[in-house]
This record gives sequence, structure tokens and C-alpha cells, in this order.
Amino acid sequence: MEAVTGAESGSRTGAESGGQAGAESGSQGSADPGITPVIMPKWGLSMRTGKITEWLAAEGDTVDEGDALAEIDTDKIAGTLEAPSGGVLRRIVAPAGGAAPVGRAIALIAPADVPDAEIDRAAADARDQLARGEPADDEEGPLTGTVQLGDTVLAYATSGTGEQQVVLVHGFGGDKNSWLFVREALAARHTVHALDLPGHGASTKDVGDGGPGTLASAVTGFLDVLGIARAHLVGHSLGGAVSVAAAASAPERVASLTLIAPAGFGPDVNAAYLRGFAAAGTRRALRPHLSALFADEARVTRQLVDDLLRYKRLDGVDHALATLLTTLIDEDDAPALDVTELRTSAPTVALWGREDRVIPASNAASLKGRAEVRLVDGAGHMPHMETPGEVVAAVERAIADSDTKSAP
Repeated sequence: MEAVTGAESGSRTGAESGGQAGAESGSQGSADPGITPVIMPKWGLSMRTGKITEWLAAEGDTVDEGDALAEIDTDKIAGTLEAPSGGVLRRIVAPAGGAAPVGRAIALIAPADVPDAEIDRAAADARDQLARGEPADDEEGPLTGTVQLGDTVLAYATSGTGEQQVVLVHGFGGDKNSWLFVREALAARHTVHALDLPGHGASTKDVGDGGPGTLASAVTGFLDVLGIARAHLVGHSLGGAVSVAAAASAPERVASLTLIAPAGFGPDVNAAYLRGFAAAGTRRALRPHLSALFADEARVTRQLVDDLLRYKRLDGVDHALATLLTTLIDEDDAPALDVTELRTSAPTVALWGREDRVIPASNAASLKGRAEVRLVDGAGHMPHMETPGEVVAAVERAIADSDTKSAP
């Protein structure tokens, strides 16, 4: 159960910055072999600059890939930028307190044996780019579109051109944009499609009976229209149950499953959150419920609340959420959704935030014997927004397991 929507909503720690740095470093004109630029990320389609509020590492520090480097603020989101690779933080090019354009190097990481003269030359080039104040030329952004399945319109965004097809399926109250912080990292290697399920985002608001089978038919129908024979499904919360249902009904279409705090497994669910989110119609009513989504409640920003209220006020959303709610919990607030009996043959990796207060990690026991389970520190119900690097790693593991299984 996700309840995060809006193209630039939420906060983000961890980074697809590893993928971004690799994709964009060529545009810097400053990166010598062995030097990895730390790039100001693009956390939203309209973002042009970001402010470095604090450097969490100092020049000369040895860092590993994924280590926290800096706190970044934009006009809509704030988060922690991770190291795109391991090495020594040789230069901080953009000081704390200043703004830097998207796609430009703000620091340099390199092995200790790279000569200082090479570091100085790369840093000078990076400072020249920053002084110009222009974002790096955008690479081709995500392609957005819709598909028609009978009376249902599904909206989606596609990034990347890799051979493997990855489909991201959001949770209750979410949309395709909640995957922003993992989408680009995955798209560096694969073709990645992020869907709006029925009832969400820009898709048709009619959800039918709201059951996982109905929503799974929308996912497989999407594959049909786009001509995708087999896909790796990544499902969060309700989207996890939908992905399992799709794999059970059409096993030949699903190459692997990555399940992030999936609904439908285990007896523990926060019914108060679900009912509170579905019913809330004001900022004051909605904000306390959103605090349950994150390990760090400070991530619930005013922008996040406002974006969700705009979604909830769209025609048809109230009915859609109410219908979906009846499939998730019963009148006594017990879980009504159970997909544990749906058998799948696809390699499966499941990931939970240890501090999940919506679908607690205790439910992971229900996946024993059918999935590789990973528990993530520092994350609640939204690991793909709080620790996106861990989610990317889980997806890559599921894809690798699928490749191994299919090898002759």
C-alpha cells in the first residue's frame, strides 16, 4: 500500500546516481580515465538545479559505492546523494550552501594513485561547467504514453533501450512516478516501463472488482499491446500482489519477480493507515497517516501531502480507493488479500524495510522457501524512495537468477 504520487513528490536517499553518473559523465568533458564524477542528480522532470545543503564526506575520505556523500535540496524534494562508485573523494567541486545545475559534476572520486595533476585538471573543467550555470544536455527522457485495453486506458512511462524488459507496478494510492529514484538506474541497462494501474495516476479510474486478478490482467494486457513476450515484474505493496497474480496466471510472460513489501503475504497489516489514507480529504487529516510510510517521518513534506490531495480529489478516485480497500482488509480490519496460494516458477527476490509500519517485515516469513528475502535497514514501507540502491540491487539479482535459470 503505497500512497505516494506526483511527478516530483517525496524524498529520496540513496541514488540511481551510479547509473546517472555513468550515463552522463561523458557530457562533462572533464572525467579522465579512473576519475568518477559525482553528478548533481535530476530528481524530477522539471528540476534544473539542486542546492548542496551539507557534505557528509570530506576530501580525502575513502568511500564505498552507495555511501552517503551530500544532502541535496530542490524546490520539491530533499534527499541524500550516494557515491556512484568506490574510491577516494579527491575533490569537492561545489561547496555546501551553493546551487549546482543538474547533470554537472559536484565532486570527483578516484583511486589514490591517480596523480593530483589529473584531478586538478578534471576539477578545473568541472568548475568551468558549474560557472556557466547550465544543466547538462538532457539525454532522451522517458517516453510517456497510453495503451487501450477495452474500456480501460493505462498510462505509462518508458526509459532505456536494453534487451531485458522491466515493468514497475506501484502500490495502493501510488503511480508511475513513485519509481523515479530507481527507474533511471535500471534504465541504464534495461528497458523499463512504469505503469499507472487502473484507479491511479493518469489511467482510467474504474478498477472493476479491485481484485489482484483484475489488476494483473491489466499488466499482462499492457505486455500484449507493447508486444513484450516476457518481462521482469517489480511490484510494491499492492503491486507486489498484482505481480504475483500475473506470474501465476501467465507464467510464460514473467521472467522474474521482485517484490517490495508485497501485500497478500502474512497476517500483519496496518488497517488504520489504509482506512485513514482512503478517507482523508484535507492536509491535516492526511499528513499523520503518511508518516507511517517512512522510517524517517521528516520525509513527509508539504509538497508530498499536496500532491496526494490533488490525486485524491480527481473524479472517480474515492470510489476506486474504496473498492480496492475492500480487497485489502475486511470489516474487522483483518487482511482480506491472500496470494500465498498462487504458485509461480519465476525466480523471486523479496525486499522489506525493517521499519515498515504498513506491511511489517514480519510477513516475510510467509515467503520462506519461495523467495530470496532481503531486509533493509533505514527503510520503512517505501524502500524504493528511501534506499533505492537496495531495490536496484534486488531487481538486478532477480534478473541474474532468471538468466541463470534460462541458460542451456
